[in-house]
Amino acid sequence: MTNPFAMLPLADEEADRRLHRRLERSAEAAGLLDVAYRTLDTPVGPLLVAATPMGLVRIAYRVEGHDAVLDRLARELSPRILHAPERLDRASHELDEYFAGRRTAFNLPLDLSLARGFRRKVLAHLVRIAYGTTASYAAIAKASGSPRAVRAVGSACATNPLPVVVPCHRVVRSDGALGGYAGGLDVKRALLDLERG
Repeated sequence: MTNPFAMLPLADEEADRRLHRRLERSAEAAGLLDVAYRTLDTPVGPLLVAATPMGLVRIAYRVEGHDAVLDRLARELSPRILHAPERLDRASHELDEYFAGRRTAFNLPLDLSLARGFRRKVLAHLVRIAYGTTASYAAIAKASGSPRAVRAVGSACATNPLPVVVPCHRVVRSDGALGGYAGGLDVKRALLDLERG
């Protein structure tokens, strides 16, 4: 007996891509695209990159579970999420330059709505840590106005919604040990090695 589905033509992938691009543009033009996302291949594994109209809102490592991150974005920001790679071309380009060693600072609008209170204050200090250098959790606590809040700084780094761009990988323990990192210690070490050249 022959398979009746064997006779059906395969979907035209290019037609699907064109249709998806039209859907992206229509959703954006109608104000229905609240969160755009794409996945980037990088030397530290695939990164999920998401943005709102205000700016880059989330970067996630594979170990964080990209589907779980998208579900959280749908709950906390908006269920109107769409795979819209073109909207993230600039972020993709800057991240590619960073990983190629040609970019030492990012020039992207950021949406920090996923960080609140003290954590948001910590993120503001992280972007001031120069490329190729590190700062201790204690130094960031002091700079944030709460010298005893070293563990809170660690928590802010662990929940940083924009790793790499907001460089929590540059924060280490006072004794020079790496501490923790959402992408794993191998990734943290790789980023620091990249920046040291």
